[in-house]
Formats: sequence, structure tokens, C-alpha cells
Amino acid sequence: MTVLGIGISYGVATLVVMFSGVPIAFALGAVAVVFMGIYMPAASLDTVTQNVYEEMASITLLAIPLFILKGAAIGRSRAGQDLYTALHAWLHRVPGGLGVANVFACALFAAMAGSSPATCSAIGSAGIPEMRKRGYSGGFAAGIIAAGGTLGILLPPSITMILFAVAAEKSLARLFLAGIGPGLLLVSLFGAYAVIHFRKEYAAASAVYARTGATSAILKRDDFTMAERFNVLPRVLPFLLLLTGVMIALYGGFATPSETAGLGGLLALILIALIYSVWRPADLAPILKSTIRESTMLMMIIGMSLLYSYVMSYLHISQSVAESIVAMQLPRWELLAAILVMVVMLGFFLPPVSIILMTAPIILPPLRAANFDIIWFGVVMTIVMEMGLIHPPVGLNIFVIRNVAPDIPLIEVIWGTLPFVLLMMIAVVLLCFVPEISTTLPNWVMGSDGGR
Repeated sequence: MTVLGIGISYGVATLVVMFSGVPIAFALGAVAVVFMGIYMPAASLDTVTQNVYEEMASITLLAIPLFILKGAAIGRSRAGQDLYTALHAWLHRVPGGLGVANVFACALFAAMAGSSPATCSAIGSAGIPEMRKRGYSGGFAAGIIAAGGTLGILLPPSITMILFAVAAEKSLARLFLAGIGPGLLLVSLFGAYAVIHFRKEYAAASAVYARTGATSAILKRDDFTMAERFNVLPRVLPFLLLLTGVMIALYGGFATPSETAGLGGLLALILIALIYSVWRPADLAPILKSTIRESTMLMMIIGMSLLYSYVMSYLHISQSVAESIVAMQLPRWELLAAILVMVVMLGFFLPPVSIILMTAPIILPPLRAANFDIIWFGVVMTIVMEMGLIHPPVGLNIFVIRNVAPDIPLIEVIWGTLPFVLLMMIAVVLLCFVPEISTTLPNWVMGSDGGR
């Protein structure tokens, strides 16, 4: 069979197995092993475990379970709710300050936990009831938390970016730095939309009040004394210092990403023990179980995806597809647009982890040939994959929000997230026209590497 025929059968087999309901890790592994048995030497089946081990024997990947431990320690304590309360107390005078506080809380929590679902769950459990109690619509409250949670795969430490750095063989620290500027851009866009939407809902409530005399909770303003504002800080500042310390250790060159992740996880456990008295075995058990469960699931997906990519490369599928794309001689921006559309379509069905590991061998060579900065592209691709977390049919964050606020109809949650998908698209366009938003900080801190 020709390479084209093998490639088509490989892709079709993958889709059939995935849509049959088999978990992603086992689907990828099963397809890879079957094609190894059919098209590769028989002895190759004896080396499956060795291949998976060698592909995963990366010191960079060690950071993943350690960052997950840090996120679980923070996410399963009251740190998220306390962070949200502190930001609300300080931003309550801003129009739409409650929505803006949720955006900032999601950003800071994402930077501490490095997990999108954990961010949605921790901030949403406190933020959504408070917003609804104060008259915000359910769709907007759910949408802003779901969108804010996506920052967990863009702002460092991002597990998605760790995998992209491994797949692209690029500096993880440089990639982390490249995500900060776009992350702040998205925070600004989300915050601006929160203010605009609040003004719209406030004006509508005011019109109803003027016409009928019926009041709404959104017309009432909270007030916090200066003493109350400072009283909420002691529990939050230690975690902000932890975030700052981890960033300094990583970007200052004092520790590797894995060492930084280990230090962050250990300090997070110490902080929740000191601040929230979470130190008994019964208290730590949910944190450790969550870490083991999520780490095992993620590492299984990574291992099987790497085996899947290895087989695809051995059979020259990825090389042939990459050569075909190059041979089309598309203008560089049309090439980028085609690749990003493909990523969006894959995002309908697959999580970011699988998208990166499955597509990297195919899309990176043409992008390098077109002289795109791979670090910059990694950030753009991450934002595009963020969209997949808040649009159907998969929309992981949408279903996390449904668990946090089951009384909000699913259709309202979806409509609430769509404006944020549009804002992410705007951010991608801005990054295409002004790539310095992403590249300036890593080039300033670490010097230019040429980007390819």
C-alpha cells in the first residue's frame, strides 16, 4: 500500500476507534500497535514499552505531575475563594467590578495552579453564586468563569505549553515567558467586556426600575471599609509570594522547570497546612488522589500519543503530509490560517494535549520552512486550543461549569461563552499583526534565538 493509503487508513481508524467511545489514550495506543503489527517488523511489537518509556523519559515531562500536585493543593483548599473575595473587596467600586474580579481571580489562580478545570471549579464555586446573587445573568456569570479558566493553559505554569516545548524541542522557559504578554492581553479584553456587559445589564435594570418600580440586585452596590479590604489579604499574600518565588526561580535561572515544579508543590502543601490546617492524612487524601488520578490519565495520553506519533513518523505519514503541505506552496499566512482552522476543527473533539502531540510532527516542518517563529506559533496555537475548551461539542470548561452551577441551563452557558471565543479570535489577529506582544519579553530576558 502507498504512503497515502496508509495515512488515510491510519486517520480513519483513529476516528472510528475514538468515536466508538474508547478513552483517548487507549484509542491512540491501540491504533498505533495494530499498524505496527501490520506494517512494521514483527520485532517492533516487542519494543512497544521501550519506545513509550524512551519517548516519556524527558526531564521536562517530570514537571507535569509536580505542577498538578501544586494545583490540586491550591484548588482543593479555600485559596481560590479567598483570592476571589480579596479581589472583589478591592475592585467593587469599578463598574462591573465583580466580573473584573472574577477575571483577575481566574488569571492569578491559573498562574498558581496551572490547570483550566481546577481554575473553573475553584473560582466558579465562589464567583458564580456571588454574581447571580448580585443580579448578573446566569449566562454571563458562567461564561466569564469558563473563559477565565482557559487562561490555565496559557499563563505559566501551563501543562499544555510543557508538551508543546517537548514536541517542538524548544526552551520551556522561553515559551512560558512568551505566554505572559498574550495572557495579559486576554485578561484585559475579558475585563473590558465585563465592564461593557455590566453597563448593558445595569442600564436594562435601571430602565425596568424607572418604568415599573421593580428593583434588581444589580442596582445595589457593595461597600467595603479599608479595614475590611486589608483583613482579606493575609490569606492571599502567601500564595502570591509563592507564585512570585516560583517565577523568579524559573526565569532567574536558579532552578530547572522540574525543580521549580517540585519546589512549588512542596511549598503549596506547606502553605495550606499552615493557613488552612490541611495536614491530616484525611485532609491530604483527596489532594493526593486527585493528583495521582489526573497525572496518570495525562501521562497515559502523553505516552500513547508519543507512540502514535512515532508510528506515524516511522511509516512516513507525517513527513509525507508535511512535504505535501510545503509542495502546495501556500503563501505563509494562508498556510498559518489553514493550520489554525485544522486545530479549531480538532478542538471540536480532542483535548489540547492530544492535538499537540498528534499534529506537531506534521505542522512544525512547514511552519519552519515558512520562517514562522515556533515559540510565537506555540502561543497562538494555545489560544486557538483555548477556544476548544469553551465551545461545543467537547467544551471541557462548559461541563465543569455545569457541575459547579447545575441550575444554569446548558444553552445559557454556551451563549455566555461565545463572546469570549470572539475575543480570543481578536487576540489571535492582534498577535499576527503585532507578534511583539508575545516575543518581546522572552527576547528581552533570554536573548533572541531566531525563533525557528
